[in-house]
Amino acid sequence: MTRLARPRRLRPVLATALSALLVATAGAVVVASAPDTADTAETGTASTEAAVRPVAARAANPATPGDFTGYGFDQCLAPDQAKMDAWLAHSPFLAVGIYISGDSRACRSQPNLTPTWISTQLAKGWRLLPITLGPQASCQPRFPRYDDDRRIDPTPGKNKTYGKARKMGRLEAVSTVADAKALGIVPGSTLWYDLEGYDNTNTHCRESALQFLSGWTRKLHALDYVSGVYSSASSGIKALDDARVSRPGKFVLPDRLWIARWDGVANTSTSYLREDGWRPGGRVKQYRGGHDETWGGVTINIDSNFLDVGKGSVAARESRCGGVNVSFRRYAPIRRASATYTPGAKQVKALQCLLQERGLYRGKLNGRYNPKTVAAARAWQQQAGLAVRDAFLRRHWIALLSAGSTPVLKHGSAGEGVRRLQRALNAAQDGVDLRVNGVFAGSTTTALKAWQSRVGHPTSGVATPATWRLLALGKRR
Repeated sequence: MTRLARPRRLRPVLATALSALLVATAGAVVVASAPDTADTAETGTASTEAAVRPVAARAANPATPGDFTGYGFDQCLAPDQAKMDAWLAHSPFLAVGIYISGDSRACRSQPNLTPTWISTQLAKGWRLLPITLGPQASCQPRFPRYDDDRRIDPTPGKNKTYGKARKMGRLEAVSTVADAKALGIVPGSTLWYDLEGYDNTNTHCRESALQFLSGWTRKLHALDYVSGVYSSASSGIKALDDARVSRPGKFVLPDRLWIARWDGVANTSTSYLREDGWRPGGRVKQYRGGHDETWGGVTINIDSNFLDVGKGSVAARESRCGGVNVSFRRYAPIRRASATYTPGAKQVKALQCLLQERGLYRGKLNGRYNPKTVAAARAWQQQAGLAVRDAFLRRHWIALLSAGSTPVLKHGSAGEGVRRLQRALNAAQDGVDLRVNGVFAGSTTTALKAWQSRVGHPTSGVATPATWRLLALGKRR
């Protein structure tokens, strides 16, 4: 997992000035967890946003990565906007690792990495994993990389507390927060330290690295950021987990771990990390090292990651029309003759609710496909540009259930838009039987791909504005 061309963060010129403005507030929490063994790649992928929340008011940008379960990638140089847009619309990835800081990073020059780039990606729905690659373990053979690059000081010092290493970690946290703030990455976000693989049997090397990370985490907490550490499963991650179990309280442990373990398995587990550590919501795994992938005609050399952070991808509960159920595994055509039967009456009531929300139905929610309901259904069909009929057919259901905004949705998305998509897919296909929970996971991806294939749409498993347009037409095949 040794990739030299990893993105290293660009340190803004205002870093020193900004760091002087940082307000140190009491920080919090240590989440313990165990790492995996993997060939550590200098490709750094870190996503450990902890339960720490900022005290001060948030800026316009959201804290990142937030609550999320899904796929991500990292690459040395932050991609330009055209590439990001192509991958948003076509790839399975919704998170991206970016090197924002650290003198040891290979990509010191990041021409695309600006406050506008950051705010644009966050507004489009990307989850960002800001990475720092600064001083490395004293026994790491590939560093220092530059003349002005440093290693972690392995001097034990008085009482073998490795105070110099701990101080270096605190200073790196201060400069990283300055760089993060200059880019618009707000408090509450997870900042990741990329500690490349090293020899755990070298005592001074290992202990100084642990003290460095302890200083890093303590200072990030004081500055209202969440601490994440990326490292090889067999070195840095294992050392942190062993410290958690064997020496509790000796180190301030990171809130989240980014495990470099190239086993090709898209999960957050590894034999190097005990299962009770950094669970729930404190793990990312880099499961595949540097390789080319092409999405939307755009090829990028990436590492692949799977994230399970915060509460995971969750959707807030919904209530429609005072508690009317509008979610079904199958949506049947509604005609006057069928409306008195179950589940016909329940679905008529759902239809009345949906039409009421659009200001088209003002009668009682009684489950009867009566003249008022028929008139409202016809009015909506006309509004939607569909053939106007007394019957409410499956194509009408598809169009009505999907109506609304047209966001890009994929594995890891959550919320009202996902519920609309799930309901529309249940209406469009026999035997889909999707649970409408507002969380875009494997079953929703499968159902979407099946529908896309049937209607001649690119089979990406990603819902795009073009996808929503076809659903608005009630397309089934």
